[in-house]
Amino acid sequence: MVRIPALAKLLKETSSFQMSVFAGLMGFLTYSSMYSFRKPFAAATFEGELFLGVDLKVWLILAQTIGYMASKFYGIKLISELKEQGRAWLIIQLVAISWLALLGFAVLPAPFNILCFLINGFPLGLIWGIVFHYMEGRKFTELMGSVLAASFVFSSGFVKSVGTWLMQSFAVTENWMPFLTGSLFFPLLVASVFLINHIPPPNAEDIAMRSPRQPMTKQERKQFFKEFMPGILLLILVYMMLTALRDLRDNFVVEIWRDLSIAVGPELLTQTEVPITLFLLVMMACLVLVKNNRRALFLNHWMILIGFCLAILATLGLKANLVSPFVWMVTVGTGVYMAYIPFNSLLFDRLIAAFKHTGNVGFLMYLADSFGYLGSSMILVAKQFDLFQSQSWLSFYSTSILVFSSISLVLVASSFGYFRNKLWKQEKSPSPSLNISSHE
Repeated sequence: MVRIPALAKLLKETSSFQMSVFAGLMGFLTYSSMYSFRKPFAAATFEGELFLGVDLKVWLILAQTIGYMASKFYGIKLISELKEQGRAWLIIQLVAISWLALLGFAVLPAPFNILCFLINGFPLGLIWGIVFHYMEGRKFTELMGSVLAASFVFSSGFVKSVGTWLMQSFAVTENWMPFLTGSLFFPLLVASVFLINHIPPPNAEDIAMRSPRQPMTKQERKQFFKEFMPGILLLILVYMMLTALRDLRDNFVVEIWRDLSIAVGPELLTQTEVPITLFLLVMMACLVLVKNNRRALFLNHWMILIGFCLAILATLGLKANLVSPFVWMVTVGTGVYMAYIPFNSLLFDRLIAAFKHTGNVGFLMYLADSFGYLGSSMILVAKQFDLFQSQSWLSFYSTSILVFSSISLVLVASSFGYFRNKLWKQEKSPSPSLNISSHE
């Protein structure tokens, strides 16, 4: 993609903080725009539309999730081997494919249009890794990553609000609404990708603080996984349950609100997400103040633990009629995303920096993400095709929070102990391949 030399020079010569703010905002706009091709359909209910006795919406979510999951497995190789050249065009091309799939969904009859959501999900699953590739391994990665992660929360509610607005104000049908919502955001996507492509690579200070980030070969990926296998497996199990909780809330928020006997207007789907976004943005950005990579690694663990506790307490409060439905949705959302967001940049970035390993976050993130969406697919299938089919979405979601969060508390505590012990052993007998700096 063509660059404006003056802008590229300005960003290279400006301070790291100012450049990071710019990159974070462009990442936010890019990923928020991507969500307009992924999540608007969740604002529709497709009431009365069935295929093989199951709601059409469930089939659409399952098809998109399977496509998304497949791209995560593919991304383990693609994103870990990604180079700087061609990243911007790749983002635009991938989103354009998903946009055409939404057009196919609008014009094809059911049940054939379900396959369009399988196609829609695959390219979108690669976007996060490409966007974060611009940001990892820098002095202010937490700042940029926090702004990028905030788009997960805000944009999911916002694009559903836009979709609801199109249906209620312009009588757009549920089948055409996802394509038209994406159409509104495509120019913003192109502009934000064009601008983020101007940011310079990590400088010498970034590399000294966070270790170099390089494409990883197959052998390097195997070696890294073998080195940290117990800890990585523990984190993957946690992330599988977190992804399931996050997707249940994201995909069936309208149904959950209705089970709470609350009418769903366009503004409601955004109002619950704004306070969560602001809180998490401030909290995660504060980690940039922690220079010690080891301390930051364990602070991320503590944030995950606190997030799970918050979700459990809020759900128990709802069952005991101690908190209102609105407060419950905001508090549970805060807890789940408080645990979820560290996985999407900050935890793995600090892990690599703490142990001074070469490599990149993309490998670890896509390894976790692939199994995360596998778990989410399994939960959805279990809900709709097994013993839980008759259970309401509210009941299923609240029970899942209590069960998954309780199990995850044990797993995260085990991960904390594993990495702490491994760092202690490293201090006692440092490996010559690990060049530990003062920023550990």
